[in-house]
Amino acid sequence: MAKTVLKNILQILIILIFNNFLAQKTPEKLPKNAVNDTISKKDTIVVKKETLDDVLRTKADDQRRDIPKKMTFLNKNAQVKYQDMQIDADYISIDDNKNLIYARGKQDSLGKIIEPVITTQAGKKYETNEFSYNTKTKQAIAFNARTEESEGVIIAQKTKKYNDSVFAMRKADYTTDDYFIKKKDTAADYFMRAYNIKLIKTKAKSQIVTGPIQMFIEQVPTPLYLPFAILPFSDKRAAGILIPSFGEREDVGFFLNGIGYYQPIGEHFDLKVLADIYTKGSWNLRPQVNYQKKYRYSGNFTADIGTMVRGIKGLDDYTKNSTYRINWTHSQDSKANPFLTFSASVDIVSTKFYNNPLNNNYIFNQNVLNTQQNSTVTLTKRFLKLPATITGTASYSQNFATGLADLRLPQMNVAINQFYLFKSRTGIRQGLLENITVNTGFNLTNFVNTQENELFKKEMWDKMQTGLKNNIALATNTTVAKYFTFSLSANIDNALTTKTLNRYYDPVKNVTVDEINKNFTGYSTFSTSASLQTTLFGMMKFKKGSAVEAVRHMMTPSVSFTYSPDFSSPNFGYYKNYYNATGALTPYSIFEKGIIGSPSSGMQGALGFNIGNNIEMKVKSKSDSTGVKKIKIFESLNLSGSYNFAANDHPWSVFSINGQSSFFNNKLTVNTSLALEPYKIDFSSGQDTGVRTEQFGHFSVQGFNVQLSYPLSSEIFGEKTDYAKKYSSKGEVRNENYYFDDDHYAHFDQAWTLNISANYAYSKGLSRFANKIASIGLDGSLKLTPFWNITGSTHYDMVTKELAYTRIGFSRDQRSFTINFNWVPFGQYKVYDFFIGIKANILSDALKYKDRSFTQPNAPF
Repeated sequence: MAKTVLKNILQILIILIFNNFLAQKTPEKLPKNAVNDTISKKDTIVVKKETLDDVLRTKADDQRRDIPKKMTFLNKNAQVKYQDMQIDADYISIDDNKNLIYARGKQDSLGKIIEPVITTQAGKKYETNEFSYNTKTKQAIAFNARTEESEGVIIAQKTKKYNDSVFAMRKADYTTDDYFIKKKDTAADYFMRAYNIKLIKTKAKSQIVTGPIQMFIEQVPTPLYLPFAILPFSDKRAAGILIPSFGEREDVGFFLNGIGYYQPIGEHFDLKVLADIYTKGSWNLRPQVNYQKKYRYSGNFTADIGTMVRGIKGLDDYTKNSTYRINWTHSQDSKANPFLTFSASVDIVSTKFYNNPLNNNYIFNQNVLNTQQNSTVTLTKRFLKLPATITGTASYSQNFATGLADLRLPQMNVAINQFYLFKSRTGIRQGLLENITVNTGFNLTNFVNTQENELFKKEMWDKMQTGLKNNIALATNTTVAKYFTFSLSANIDNALTTKTLNRYYDPVKNVTVDEINKNFTGYSTFSTSASLQTTLFGMMKFKKGSAVEAVRHMMTPSVSFTYSPDFSSPNFGYYKNYYNATGALTPYSIFEKGIIGSPSSGMQGALGFNIGNNIEMKVKSKSDSTGVKKIKIFESLNLSGSYNFAANDHPWSVFSINGQSSFFNNKLTVNTSLALEPYKIDFSSGQDTGVRTEQFGHFSVQGFNVQLSYPLSSEIFGEKTDYAKKYSSKGEVRNENYYFDDDHYAHFDQAWTLNISANYAYSKGLSRFANKIASIGLDGSLKLTPFWNITGSTHYDMVTKELAYTRIGFSRDQRSFTINFNWVPFGQYKVYDFFIGIKANILSDALKYKDRSFTQPNAPF
């Protein structure tokens, strides 16, 4: 039995080994005509691709599924969410066969849509009456779609969405009416209608491109057409054409003002080129460049280059003048570099520029009244460890009355920070020595005063003066007897210059001749002073129950003594003498008419005094929480003068009195000054200029000035009315600022302001006849209604009894539009300006009307 089992096992092993050997043998290739197996090894069952790329979520008060038709119906508060899109509507149907989602707004009994379909995608909200969306093609069609873009809204009869970037619209209206956008009103006060609009969106910006477009105001079509329009919606700047204003001016004809082109240049620059064109031949070109780099610098460059043509060629009144104006401003951010700062304020104009203004803005802002123009460029260097500040300046000043120009190029100032001469022994400075402070610095200036046509020519360089000045100022103070402050100071001035004066009388020509000599020379001067000051207080109290509780008087008297030698002495060599036309020996300084000034003549040993006063009064007040109110009688009242012990004649100076105060709760401000001559002025027969005599005590007024300013407003007179609490009825659309009483009369806040200023100046000096200036100025505004505002300003000269510069302005807030009218009826230039335009920034330059009238100087209006 055992042998049989072993034999069987052995046979099985032999069979297995033989089969394994056969399995490792390489199979032979089938012949070409061999028949393949007809059963495909590939799986013939294909899984159908999903029609949706994402889960489609639905909800509604009533949902129904039609399985045979593969339709889903959602009613009442229906909502569908698919990818980044959400649809909210009263009714939504989903067709799986057509991959179509259809939504409709809520209807009333007549089938009119009363609640829209709201579609939200990528954070953007759209309102439509009906909406269809294909989940496969991602395209959509909407009817009466409302799309908000930037500051405006587009209402299109039919809108087709091709993809997320391109929308095509038919019969679309675009408006920026804020009331319509915020749904305060069902109709826009204006809109622009185009029958074909394409809305193009990108990540950075979006824009609409239209065919012919027409403007409607209050649903009424206007004759304002454009062949096409491109409106960019972006926070970034975009290049484009600038629409001009048009109108008529009497002296230069019809015009187009401000036609041009805007071009951003990189992140930090932009360029605007404007042109003004006039039918009588005048023209003006206005390039403007703005630049800004955050936390570094900012500035702008503007220019006016043009030709003013007045009158008819060939007639006597014909004039042609070329004018220019170049303006550059630059400012550096304080965080950019605290040790090196650069700033510029350059404004250079031709002498006839303001007499021939092609830009009426110079008339309204009163630039045409300028008699002088100043330009300055400044570079300042500070040091971390070095106690000094270096400032380099180039300045240019034009005087239109004289035609002269002052040029300082360059001017450098080195200022040493104030320091103490001696250290403190205890840490607390005491006494005169420890309190000695030193201030010093250097100033180098190149200066010339010349005619404009001589600038940078040989004539200008011959007149150029160079001067170097150094000032050393020492000062100290200490307390004496607890209540007195004693001060000492000394000043040393050192100056160098390259030119001096030689003066003589030419008897042949009968004129005094001033010769400028080119030589290097200078002078040194010094002066010293001492002063003593204290403060006194006085109080006068009144009886209990009196309306006035007390009057406080604070007096600050001070006396000082100043000494400086006579630098006109021959020992110094700063002064020379010449014989004038009468043969009298007359002294003059060789530094006269120079850039560094002249040393003082005559010894000075003057005792000066100043008495400062402050007077206040306490009165009872029910309006004040403390029951007491302070009234300032005089904020300051100062009397000053001096007596020169070293003077040979007229030792007393002119006495000066200055005062400042305010009344009516600090509303009325009064500033006044008075100059009193202590000596008698004697006038010879037929002479209008007097001579000071030695007769002291004949005080006469040599100068007097008083200035008053009083700003008034509706808030001063009574408390502000709370109309919402006082009246229960309030206006609706566009009348929200109106409140109505029981008799249906309208009430609103009628704010107004009125600034009253007055000035009176009297100056006589040694003249027989005084010069007087007296004027009253008014500047105010009045809100006639919440949407009408009147502004105006005028000045009346009480000496000539004539009205000076006067301006009247009207403005109207016309919902989406703004209307402005400005008028200058008097003065050398008479002009009116009318403007109407859309308030929205995107259309402020595209849709506007501007009309101006301008007359020649002194022409009848």
